[in-house]
Amino acid sequence: MKYDKVILRCVSDGPVPPRADTQGLTESHIGSWLAKGGRRERIVLATKAAGPSSDPKRPGHIRDGKVHFDRANLTQALHDSLRRLQTDHVDLYQLHWPDRSTNYFGQLDYPWQDDAPGSVAIEETLRVLQDFVAAGKVRAIGVSNETPWGLAQFLALAERHDLPRVASIQNPYSLLNRSFEVGLAEFSHREQVGLLAYSPLAFGVLSGKYLDGAQPQGARLTLFDRFTRYTNPQAEAATARYVALARERGLSPAQLALAYVNSRPFVTSNIIGATTLAQLEENIASAELTLDAATLAAIDAIQQAIPNPAP
Repeated sequence: MKYDKVILRCVSDGPVPPRADTQGLTESHIGSWLAKGGRRERIVLATKAAGPSSDPKRPGHIRDGKVHFDRANLTQALHDSLRRLQTDHVDLYQLHWPDRSTNYFGQLDYPWQDDAPGSVAIEETLRVLQDFVAAGKVRAIGVSNETPWGLAQFLALAERHDLPRVASIQNPYSLLNRSFEVGLAEFSHREQVGLLAYSPLAFGVLSGKYLDGAQPQGARLTLFDRFTRYTNPQAEAATARYVALARERGLSPAQLALAYVNSRPFVTSNIIGATTLAQLEENIASAELTLDAATLAAIDAIQQAIPNPAP
């Protein structure tokens, strides 16, 4: 099987923390690939609009720091994405994180604070997205890093005001982070809002390549050691058990982790990442794997022994 080098490069660029000089590169690479012709209608094309951040340094490189989900900013974000992607529409347009004060990206407590100045109400955002859909620029909408309350609001407002209904939710989900199962799994499954699971390999940790303090050259956590969400002692202990289980079953650790995510009834798709063709092929092959009952039971035993070590 052959994979276009441009797409491989896009996958490689994905984990790089966004900066002014890298923001939008993935879209530009994919746009160049799409421009070769005959490919656009063969794929489902999804992208995101970034929202505000509690980190004052974080949003400055995006839309000159104007990152709220109001009409002007969302319109600019969509048009910039369409230009880079060299297309007239995207199939799924997602809000990268909430435009309100809440806990996401692994924050466990809930330190209540008022929404930041400029925060945009969900209904206002939905009305902007409705216009994108009506114009044919967006086929479906999704949310990301959302909470049960947030998703409930999106769905209720859509029904009440005949606005676009959220089709997907992109949140983290993996063997090390099963927080989605509490509150959101039942809700999204019953409401038919599919989970697009990101970080199914927990930044590559579940491949086992970082065990025993290893720092592989060029690996994500070697280059960007500030990402510590999946590197605590409990996560490492659980990872070691999952790696051993995979080898007992004749699977690679990555295949075990991805096949488990794929097996969940509330998961529509998982978002894989790779920096080599070998990794890409291994990850894609996991879609054909079905874990047997004994393997699933062994996974549950590890989860019970070391529950949700990296939420």
